[in-house]
Amino acid sequence: MSRLSQLLPTLVSAAIASFAVTPASAYTAYVTNEKDNSLSVIDTDKLEVIKTVKIGQRPRGIVMSNDGKWLIICTSDDNDVKIYDAKTLEYVKSLPSGPDPELLTLHPDGKRLYIANEDDNLVTVVDIETSKVLSEIPVGVEPEGMGMSPDGKVLVNTSETTNMAHFIDTTTHKTFDNVLVDSRPRVAMFNAAQTQLWVSSEVGGTVAVINPADRKIITKINFAIPGVEQESIQPVGIRITKDDKIAFVALGPANRVAVIDTTTFKVLKYILVGQRVWQMYFTPDGKLLFTTNGASNDVTAIDVASQKAIKSIKVGRYPWGVVVSPK
Repeated sequence: MSRLSQLLPTLVSAAIASFAVTPASAYTAYVTNEKDNSLSVIDTDKLEVIKTVKIGQRPRGIVMSNDGKWLIICTSDDNDVKIYDAKTLEYVKSLPSGPDPELLTLHPDGKRLYIANEDDNLVTVVDIETSKVLSEIPVGVEPEGMGMSPDGKVLVNTSETTNMAHFIDTTTHKTFDNVLVDSRPRVAMFNAAQTQLWVSSEVGGTVAVINPADRKIITKINFAIPGVEQESIQPVGIRITKDDKIAFVALGPANRVAVIDTTTFKVLKYILVGQRVWQMYFTPDGKLLFTTNGASNDVTAIDVASQKAIKSIKVGRYPWGVVVSPK
């Protein structure tokens, strides 16, 4: 027997062992709990809460700095935005905003933060490094949704009472168009190709798909779920897969997430999740989608490929926002 033949079983066993201990992609999800004034931290491999910490008053919108070091959270009843270290969860500093900040988004440059202030009809622009206000942009009544175009040139803010999507130039900080949508618009989301902007209308019960080039409405998507009253179908959170083929829409008290073909705009199915599903976020690899379910105090993990809910994870009271980052 040759020396190679003698070593081959050992080499194969070592290769298998090496493959077996290679960890799968694991990320960390962060969930703001509106009623508990807390933040729940979820291990996306184990699909369980690994830590919960107290933060500011009524935390809602949450984003992560581009380098993954900071969690940036709207603490609405404190009337400011707080930054926490993503690893230690220790408080770093506060950023100025208007009263009752609700949702926020970062510019792709990672420096400019745009904050919707529900009570003063303004979008505040803040430099996250210097903590200085760069601009205050007048918008409609009760601003909420904050959609940033992938190229960073356009911010879209939705105003709940004015029922409009406001298109804002991020260089001049001026509004250059307004699009009327259905009642109580909540979330605005661009697709990756920037050929579609999706806007959910909670009370109107629809999602408007807008062409960002001319700001014309391409279509409005309606929803019908057997056994669910129409007034319970309230679209809020929106997420679109990286390949722009599938959109997921959270339907609030309907306790469902709609799965929609972005070419035909047909609803493919409804996924049953927790009660009053609100916001959603993908893992960076696009394999899982996490939903916050405010009335059942849990988070649902959805397998994106099979479009099935795979686990419910208990968190704090009234989970609102969610963001996912690599470990």
